[in-house]
Amino acid sequence: MRRVLAATLLATSLSPVVAQAADITYIHAGHLLDQPGKAPRGASTVIVTDGKVTEIRDGSVPAPAGAKVVELGDKFVLPGLTDLHVHLFSDGDPVKARLEATTRDREDGAFIAAEHARETLEAGFTTVRDLGGPPRGIRALRDATARGDIEGPTIVNAGEMISVSGGHGDNNGLNEESFDAFHPRDYNNVCNGADDCRRAVREQIRLGAQVIKFAATGGVLSNVAGGLGQQMTSEEMKAVIETAHSFGRKVAAHSHAAAGTAAAVAQGVDSIEHGTFLDEPTVKAMVAHGTWLVPTMMAPVAALAQARAGALPPASIAKAEQAAAAMKASHRLAIRSGVKIAFGTDTGVSKHGLNAQEFALMVEAGMTPMQAIVAATTNAAELLGRTDTVGRIAPGMPADIIAVGGDPLDDVSRLEHVDFVMKGGKVIKAGS
Repeated sequence: MRRVLAATLLATSLSPVVAQAADITYIHAGHLLDQPGKAPRGASTVIVTDGKVTEIRDGSVPAPAGAKVVELGDKFVLPGLTDLHVHLFSDGDPVKARLEATTRDREDGAFIAAEHARETLEAGFTTVRDLGGPPRGIRALRDATARGDIEGPTIVNAGEMISVSGGHGDNNGLNEESFDAFHPRDYNNVCNGADDCRRAVREQIRLGAQVIKFAATGGVLSNVAGGLGQQMTSEEMKAVIETAHSFGRKVAAHSHAAAGTAAAVAQGVDSIEHGTFLDEPTVKAMVAHGTWLVPTMMAPVAALAQARAGALPPASIAKAEQAAAAMKASHRLAIRSGVKIAFGTDTGVSKHGLNAQEFALMVEAGMTPMQAIVAATTNAAELLGRTDTVGRIAPGMPADIIAVGGDPLDDVSRLEHVDFVMKGGKVIKAGS
């Protein structure tokens, strides 16, 4: 038996190794914005090998035998987009969410979130940062998309937003059964005092969070009439930010009121989400500290529409009106003052798959189409700390590539209609 086994092993070792053929795709682009912020190329060929970009050549280069060819000669090709503020486990319908809280299990939410992930990817967003959802659920969805089990964008997840008791992120105004349905008790995201907030950060990291989010101020959708002012103390913010940074996690602050934003900036937060009531001193501090703004311009528009349709509780209606009224001037001030801007929508308040509607709002607020695209590509990659994998089409980078009809540098709303999506070298969507 030993002789037979030895002979078998010897034969195996002497057998020629059959190399698996590389998966090669040639993408013929009419125009190519491979490096957002720089002028686009004319006709170009992007060569993708085993899911990564290997070469970019001028002109329409003939493909070798055995290679796949994607003809986008009449399209504008650019890197996959990044949305830095989504909620894949929310569906943009607060009334439906409240009703389904009594009939839907966590497992149902996972399938719904997977569908939202697919819709987001097909809209051209190949990377997202999920800033609030069930920690175990979003971690599982993140890993499933990374393995390729389901189609979706690369997900950078925060788990639950950290909040003080009674603040935005703690569920208020609910009976006990509804509270448990909306907020299972094992999430442990509510904290009071610096030491307790350190504990809350560690809890989210234990549950798989890759980024930490906390509520510096009140929020529009929380069912409490406490307004949009500062809710977390500076000491609590410092504890959250220092603890997260010590674990190598960046920190995003949900913040509307200027006082809360200024406090978060002073404590070293990486990004301000919303920034609805910015003022001159706060904007100057953001520039000085290099703090990013993720403006989520779609969110107040969606929330105001929901409020006027009677879809929000009374406590939220006045806040929605205030946020929508202040947003445009605040964001124009930030853009004019040179605050670093990265793209985010707060989708989950609005409908999934409509993320690109944010671009037109950014241009309306004073950005050029190129600046808006940069916010969703190279700027987003910088804020994520993933410039080697996100935001550009370059040799060695994952082939996350999209295409639209017409030039989005002339009309940025063209990004609302994505014809082609490739994720990691796999064609997800191939339109006309």
